[in-house]
Amino acid sequence: MSLRVAAVDLGGSSGRVMAATVGPGQLSLDEVHRFGNGPMRLGPTLYWDILALYQGTLTGIAAAGDVAAVGIDSWGVDYGLLDGTGALLANPVHHRDSRTDGIADLVRETVPDQELYDVTGLQQLPFNTLYQLVSERDTERFRVAERLLLVPDLLAYWLTGSVGVERTVASTTQLYDVRAGTWAADIAKRLDIPPRLLPPLRDTGDIIGPIRPRIAAESGLPECPVVVVGSHDTASALVGTPAEPGANFAFISSGTWSLAGVELDRPVLTGDAMRANFTNETGVDGTIRFLRNVMGLWVLSETLRTWQANGTPVELADVLRDAAAEPGLRAVVDINAPEFLPPGDMTARIAAVCRATGQRPPDTPAATVRCILDSLALAYRRTLRQAAELSGRPVDVVHIVGGGTRNELLSQLTADACGVPVLAGPGEAAALGNALVQARALGADLPDLAAMRALVRATHDVRRYEPAESRAAWDDAEACVREP
Repeated sequence: MSLRVAAVDLGGSSGRVMAATVGPGQLSLDEVHRFGNGPMRLGPTLYWDILALYQGTLTGIAAAGDVAAVGIDSWGVDYGLLDGTGALLANPVHHRDSRTDGIADLVRETVPDQELYDVTGLQQLPFNTLYQLVSERDTERFRVAERLLLVPDLLAYWLTGSVGVERTVASTTQLYDVRAGTWAADIAKRLDIPPRLLPPLRDTGDIIGPIRPRIAAESGLPECPVVVVGSHDTASALVGTPAEPGANFAFISSGTWSLAGVELDRPVLTGDAMRANFTNETGVDGTIRFLRNVMGLWVLSETLRTWQANGTPVELADVLRDAAAEPGLRAVVDINAPEFLPPGDMTARIAAVCRATGQRPPDTPAATVRCILDSLALAYRRTLRQAAELSGRPVDVVHIVGGGTRNELLSQLTADACGVPVLAGPGEAAALGNALVQARALGADLPDLAAMRALVRATHDVRRYEPAESRAAWDDAEACVREP
């Protein structure tokens, strides 16, 4: 029997709704609606337009037609606060907003870094949910808030009226006990975050409930159940990664952000892992995503946006072709440097970093793009080598999934940098993983990750990139990202 479900997959630059068909030897996606997403500035603050995301979700589910279920995944960290009536108090603030500047230092005065890592296993990122909450403790909305819902759970709440947070996305908050599988209520209390804000936790595969009849009637939706999927998009993407059973594989979920690491059975909570700033996020079926965030294609997309705003329109396909013809590793930067986090003129920032590290800045669009992609591949190399060393899990192959798989130059550079084969695809791995978990919850014979990944391998092609012999050049480039 085949099942048709709607997979809502929300990313940092766009959202899409896929109508997925899952059955024996069958796994296909039909994109029925795609819509834009991105930061919106109101006064000094960057927000997400959550109502536009909700409307895009409703439009997409309606376009999917007669489906048996709906599942929602998105990025992590960001949240909305609800009052006692269930009303949203304000648009969710974007994680690239500056309100968390300096908050980590304030937090460690109460909860030292090692203690926080021992409990949550989460890397220190300035925009973690914990820091966002601490940054707004003195606001009126924080004082009256009764519940916190992360983005995918907020949309599911509006669809069903049921409150809860799924574990894979909860594990991005720095308020989740990664070993106990519960909220870290003691840490919340010590930082004056009321435990009432932390809603019940949900397991992947749970049925939240049906879409409310009024919502269905108003928006032309089926009154079908909403299923808890791997609500963090990387968790869903790993379900849709066509890894072979027993393979020593690393993954890169490549999009606006890149998340690079290995899949483990248990967290790595050592001091070395903390100092290397690795995170232990919960995955589907009790796995651990041992990874580090890499700035990702945000730097490239923001560069293109700046050029267009300045009257220099550049087509991505053209500049990627020209970048491939540029000499490699002529200039590289630390793509994870804090100056690349907020929106703005990336070309000027790249030039400043190059000058600070004794390199000649790129002076053409093609050279700038080549610098960005070389730097991104170098960051992947550094991250995956550390992941292997810290976890004791060797890496024999790298799977790249997500929208970045369409960037063939980046995939080849990643193989060159890492020195192992790269398998790129599927591009819509998160939507595939979302749909597979829904199908299993509805009774499909997909008992474990191995079975779900086997169906991905049987139905979707990947492209293989072999590494070039250029290890010494990448070793030399590594030294260039540090100031002289």
